[in-house]
Amino acid sequence: MATPPPIKLKQSQTNAAAAAAAAAASSSSASHDTARLLVRETLRISANLASSSSSPSIPAEPPLSLADSPESRSMNRRRLGLVEEEYVNSSLRLICCEEIDGRRWNYVAEKDALSGTFKKNSIRALTLHSPQAPVEDLMSFVRSYVVPEGFPDSVIPSYVPYMTWRALKHFFGGAMGVFTTQTLLNSVGVSRNRATPGAVAINWILKDGAGRVGKMLFARQGKKFDYDLKQLRFTGDLLLELGAAVELATAAVPHLFLPLACAANVVKNVAAVTSTSTRTPIYKAFAKGENIGDVTAKGECVGNIADLLGTGMSIMISKRNPSLVTTFALLSCGYVFSSYQEVKSVVLHTLNRARFTVAVDSFLKTGRVPSLQEGNLNEKILSFPWLKDKPVVLGPRFKDAFQDPGVYLAVEPLFEKERYIVTYNPSKGKVYALLKDQAKSDDILKAAFHAHVLLHFVQSSNESRSSAQKQRDYNNYSDIVLTTTDLEAHISESCMMVSKLYGIFKSKAADQGWKMSESLLNPGRARLCASDKSG
Repeated sequence: MATPPPIKLKQSQTNAAAAAAAAAASSSSASHDTARLLVRETLRISANLASSSSSPSIPAEPPLSLADSPESRSMNRRRLGLVEEEYVNSSLRLICCEEIDGRRWNYVAEKDALSGTFKKNSIRALTLHSPQAPVEDLMSFVRSYVVPEGFPDSVIPSYVPYMTWRALKHFFGGAMGVFTTQTLLNSVGVSRNRATPGAVAINWILKDGAGRVGKMLFARQGKKFDYDLKQLRFTGDLLLELGAAVELATAAVPHLFLPLACAANVVKNVAAVTSTSTRTPIYKAFAKGENIGDVTAKGECVGNIADLLGTGMSIMISKRNPSLVTTFALLSCGYVFSSYQEVKSVVLHTLNRARFTVAVDSFLKTGRVPSLQEGNLNEKILSFPWLKDKPVVLGPRFKDAFQDPGVYLAVEPLFEKERYIVTYNPSKGKVYALLKDQAKSDDILKAAFHAHVLLHFVQSSNESRSSAQKQRDYNNYSDIVLTTTDLEAHISESCMMVSKLYGIFKSKAADQGWKMSESLLNPGRARLCASDKSG
């Protein structure tokens, strides 16, 4: 009978112990690998990016998972190389993530293995995006100077066309500045003959001083910069062109340098006052929220960049000695056209005199109030605010509105409940809205609306009469005589229409986004006072 050798049993126990030890080691290794994989998965993107930046030829590591085989994990470790040793084997831990303008960063910090606390000053930033191309970096840098932060959501849509035309205007302006300055310098050199440099300096100082005086004198027109903003802005640019033309004229008559240069500088400084005074309301219209300062700064930067480009181009052109008149004419046409389109592209929400006329005329003819874009587009820009040829006069003197006391006595009872009186003077062809001393803001707006309604009645009546009489110019109101009875009938009809339509007009204007302010209608300062008729 054979007995199993003792050595065999002992060998079996040894094998079992070895198997148990191997299983424990395997479990410990698996646990250790799992922990390392979790850390490596957390910093995978950062490690990959650091690896790609240090060794561009190494492909990006695929996403790791706990189910990866040991061979796959070994391959990934070899692929990461030193990056794995730096970000996985060390004690770096993810702190937080950050995003700026679509670009993301991970912040990691080093943990002390002994104390378990983070080391001081160990925070490091790891980018999670690919480096931008140099062109993209350049464009980002340029955008930070020429467009407001948050563009295009931080401004209204009309900002882009306005700044485009503004840049073109400054481009042509900078180009013209080279020729005008060159002409002035040549003229002062010829006119002084053998004069000392001190005399030349005095002439130049007198020229600049005259311009400053003109700037101060024109500043008293400040209120007009609010209600005729576009018209004055374009007029100022035309004055700037006139000043440049006068400066060029000094080349033909250099002995008249001082008077011509002074006159040109006065005109150009008046234009500068106009540009400065209208700049803020325009930029304010573009801003969405509290970013008027940002919009203004970027707008001025665009103008300066375009001015420098125009100056550089003009310097290159001037070296070829081109025809001064031809060059100036071409640059002036470009400047004036750009200025007109610049002003035309501005969309303002307020109803000034010109836009109020467009809105009321559209409402009376079609029953609808134009939108902001439509009203601004139809506004008459080429109109000099100081001319008094408007068909509607708000707040006039009594003597301008009435020459016949019978007319006043006939229409005055119709406005007994109103704080204004509206009438028509056939001899001047104008409608006058006189304000009473109790008139408030809404009364002034209603008076302006009533005046346009009466003008609509008078124009319709005159057109029918002109058509019947086959007159060549039906707008020549002075040739058409209205009797007191006809005028009273027109005013009475207008009163009934205003009582029905004024509230509707205000509601529709508000729905379109219009803001009405009586101060922008430029009412005169005259007021009708209550008279004492007891005597």
